[in-house]
Amino acid sequence: MDPDILMAPIIIFMVIVAPIWLILHYRSKRQISQGLSAEEYQQLSELSASADKMSERIQTLEAILDAETPDWRSKS
Repeated sequence: MDPDILMAPIIIFMVIVAPIWLILHYRSKRQISQGLSAEEYQQLSELSASADKMSERIQTLEAILDAETPDWRSKS
């Protein structure tokens, strides 16, 4: 096997692919270490508020069902 055949792909990889790969890798690491952005934090807060409202609604609906049909939980 001719070593020159293997050298061309290795050189192309080292000159083009490896630097791009390293740049993208460390850019993603930096974004992860920075934490949430302001927009992401706002979305998280809105989702948390929605989850709290839904939890309250579910508790209210369960209380109504308990009052009207006491054995509704055993039917499912």
